[in-house]
Amino acid sequence: MCPRDQSLALVEFNQSFVVDASESFLCDKQSYPKTSSWNMNKDCCSWDGIICDEMTGHVIELDLSCSQLVGKIDSNSSLFQLSHLQRLNLSMNNFDDSHISPKFGTLASLTHLDLSRAVFSGQIPSEISHLSKLQSISLSSNSELRLVAYDFKTSLQNLTQLRELRLSGVNISSTIPLNFSSHLTTLRLSETGLYGIIPESIFNLPNLETLDLSYNDQLNGYFPKTKWNSSASLMELNLVRVNFSGNFLPECLGYLTSLQTLVLSSCNFSGQVPKSLWNLTRLEYMDLQDNRLEGPIFPQFTSGLQNLNTLWLSNNSLNGEIPSWIFSLPLLSELDLSNNHFSGQLKEFSNNSVLVGVDISENELQGCLPKSIQNLVSLVWIILANNQLQCPLPKSLQNLRNLKYFDLLSNNFSGSVDVSVFSNLKQLWYLDLSYNSISLINENKVKSTLPQSLEILYLAACQVKELDFLRSAKNFYTLDLSYNNIQGIIPDVVLSNWMHSINNLNLAHNMLTSIDHISSFSQLISINLLSNSLQGTLPIPPPSIEFFLVSNNNVSGKIPSSICNLTTLKILDLSNNNLKGEIPQCLGNMSDQLEVLDMRHNSLSGSLQTTFSSGSKLKSFNLHGNNLEGKLPRSLANCKELEVLDLGNNQLNDTFPMWLGTLPNLQVLSLRLNNLHGPIRTSTSSKLFPQLRMLDLSRNAFTAELPTSLFRNLKAMRRIVIDKTMKAPVDEEKPYYQDSVIVSTKGLELEVVRILSLYTTMDLSNNEFEGHIHSMLGDLIALRVLNLSHNELQGHIPPSLGKLSVVESLDLSSNRLSGEIPKLLVSLTSLAVFNLSRNHLEGCIPKGNQFDTFGNNSYEGNDRLRGFPVSRGCGSDRIPETNNTTFVPDEENDSTFLSELSWKVVLMGYGTGLIIGFSIAYLMLSS
Repeated sequence: MCPRDQSLALVEFNQSFVVDASESFLCDKQSYPKTSSWNMNKDCCSWDGIICDEMTGHVIELDLSCSQLVGKIDSNSSLFQLSHLQRLNLSMNNFDDSHISPKFGTLASLTHLDLSRAVFSGQIPSEISHLSKLQSISLSSNSELRLVAYDFKTSLQNLTQLRELRLSGVNISSTIPLNFSSHLTTLRLSETGLYGIIPESIFNLPNLETLDLSYNDQLNGYFPKTKWNSSASLMELNLVRVNFSGNFLPECLGYLTSLQTLVLSSCNFSGQVPKSLWNLTRLEYMDLQDNRLEGPIFPQFTSGLQNLNTLWLSNNSLNGEIPSWIFSLPLLSELDLSNNHFSGQLKEFSNNSVLVGVDISENELQGCLPKSIQNLVSLVWIILANNQLQCPLPKSLQNLRNLKYFDLLSNNFSGSVDVSVFSNLKQLWYLDLSYNSISLINENKVKSTLPQSLEILYLAACQVKELDFLRSAKNFYTLDLSYNNIQGIIPDVVLSNWMHSINNLNLAHNMLTSIDHISSFSQLISINLLSNSLQGTLPIPPPSIEFFLVSNNNVSGKIPSSICNLTTLKILDLSNNNLKGEIPQCLGNMSDQLEVLDMRHNSLSGSLQTTFSSGSKLKSFNLHGNNLEGKLPRSLANCKELEVLDLGNNQLNDTFPMWLGTLPNLQVLSLRLNNLHGPIRTSTSSKLFPQLRMLDLSRNAFTAELPTSLFRNLKAMRRIVIDKTMKAPVDEEKPYYQDSVIVSTKGLELEVVRILSLYTTMDLSNNEFEGHIHSMLGDLIALRVLNLSHNELQGHIPPSLGKLSVVESLDLSSNRLSGEIPKLLVSLTSLAVFNLSRNHLEGCIPKGNQFDTFGNNSYEGNDRLRGFPVSRGCGSDRIPETNNTTFVPDEENDSTFLSELSWKVVLMGYGTGLIIGFSIAYLMLSS
């Protein structure tokens, strides 16, 4: 019989909380309010969550886990009157950032304490260490809890009976103590801020069954080289993101004969996977992904792994063939071997009724997809993307009735694929066949369609011509039909199916002439119509739209002001069309959401009267190649996130906008080919244009001396960015869109596509600058292109230009420069284009390195220059026997080289540099 004082204490404790069903999200099991059934008319020993001592009636266990309780627990709580408690579980409730009271230390009989995931905060009191009978304590998943390092060590000294310690997510920020109880079976210290080295003694705790030190990025480790004392007992080992840099996985892992779970991902392991791992007969879960493991890993056969259900080895450098037995393991459910170097052909699949998921993408697999894939009858997802698989797709795919996710992106599959292969896959919701050599056909146009379950479909470059096979698909969320042969208009019967579900629609690179009813797509977020044959006025998408791309079409007429009703728009790309008239002023009001506004290469006219509001989110603004007049809007200074501003090739009439220098993120400023004029005035500020890497003021009417005060501010041009990945940056926030800017050097027009953080240029050519070239230009060591040609510059070439170690194009032609060519310029080993023609230079042309490759046209018009290649008049000079491949075109003062031709070089790589770009250009010219 429960003593009355304990019943009252329990009732009072319950009255300090409210029940809130919305807090059930904290629970990982069934949640219900246990206290709702408590009734003072009944013995409290019969209440839900309570167990009493059979002899005394005292409450010895209280389990209110997942009871949807919300409220505070303080030191005056009646909970602490239950002095006989042995087990207390208050986990998975919301105690509203209560501090753990020191009064918990008075519950001297406690053996088990669980306060995990219960929204406690503050410091864990040292009084917890007074609970000398404690065998299990769990305070995990209270992200605002912290434990002082001293209390951590002291607690372990006093809690000598401790068997289970769970503190994951608690901020400990300490090294790992050495004094763990030898009784310890469970140690979970994930994401606790531990640092230092894992003591070897941890691995030798004789009764240890679970060790989880994962997500402690500052923690370093190494495994004992001999057999561990815990070898026979350890069942779970989780060391994700603990740094084992330079270490190999030891063979002694094979001694962990009881191991069921092994998680060693993102640990910087290198070398080969030890063969002993394949003989662990009790292993169920193995995760070694995101390391630097290499070599072939699979033996020809293994008798182990008979209980393995999950094997993740992705993102390593493993190679060799994938043996067929891996698909035959009796309990294997998930297999991920993606992003390695596995090669060879896929072997035949034997019958497997448990394999649910396979990811072998991003490898070097070849050959055909075996017809026996139908033997994987339980397969739910399979990812084969980015390999070199070939042959026609086997029709046996239609037997995978449980398949939901199927990805074949970027392989070499060939032949015609009839949609009937997929029509029977009634659970399929994701299908990607893009970028293969297949042709999607629909032989039975009446009956064969894709399943209604399909939500995400990628068919880019699948030679799609007609869309009848999509008529029954009514649940599309994402549809990619880009790079196909779809002509004319999309049938209404197909469009009507998409109107109320589709979010993302990519129809780029087809031959569509119009798209009707686009405003009726009520859920549309992104639509890509670039590179079609769209005609007529600009179609206006629904108000839900965020990404609207219509570039490279034949859209004409004015931009309707109704486009300003698209208040959620982030990217608007109308470039390369035939749009006319003025830019709607209201576009400036959209800049609190709009990040990209691209209207280049149209016929827009009038003045830029758009007013950009304070707090603008605009990052890229491109109006290059229109007929705009007047001044630059001063409200552009409100666009503090602006990175790219290209207003080149217009008729703007203004002075240099030094006020743009206050934009902290501006990387690209192109004002070329306008009517800008006057001197670039000096500024006393030292913080202007801090991130600017591309400056093009060419073909204007700027006067006076070169702007040395501007040069002094260009801090980003003083740092050389070295990118080791050599990959194009991908901006997930800008689907399908890439920033680009035209760079002109001596007649070559380069469209630099999305490499703005690396590519550094300055073009001040074709102006009226005068005076000397300041030596300060030599401090802009990141420059790859420097063009000062066609000005009125005088004096000597400063030797400091020899410090431009990565410059690839240097053009000082058509000025009034005098004196000798500095010998320091010979050190410019990256120089591919060099032009000093039409100046007043004299003396000997330096020899060596790139100078031995430059032709006559680099120096013509300098009658007093001597030496190779213009003459033999410099002592022992001799003409090198190498071919002159470097080409600098002749150019009249008032014309652009090859102006009658229309071509450009597109640099798609990231960090490929101008040497590669110019090589392509010269190849094109020579052919």
